[in-house]
Amino acid sequence: MRSAAVGLTVGAHLAYLAYLPSGGFLALRWPRSIAVHIPVVLWGIGVVVFELPCPLTELEQRLRARAGLDLLPESGFIDRYVDGRFYPSNRTGAAQALAFCAAAVSWVMLAWQRQRRGYAQ
Repeated sequence: MRSAAVGLTVGAHLAYLAYLPSGGFLALRWPRSIAVHIPVVLWGIGVVVFELPCPLTELEQRLRARAGLDLLPESGFIDRYVDGRFYPSNRTGAAQALAFCAAAVSWVMLAWQRQRRGYAQ
């Protein structure tokens, strides 16, 4: 049961990482969802730029300890599950930059869409 909680935490973390670059594009179809995407991106910026601790990584560490599983490496979740699997090894900075650029592009597109439809004030 405890290892299942670890798996759910990993899944939530991967979902977060997928939503960060794509959520703004979803808002083009469902505009109200931007209210969720904005704090997701801001938190991501905080983790990357200001090195804030990631609550999902900390939760996974606690769950792994309780389940008797090996802890994540010092480098954390990204190095354990993402680096070298979803992008080339040692390219985390580039992947982060692309993710934030995708979010920014989607927000520009959303602003343009709203302006075109007459929603801008």
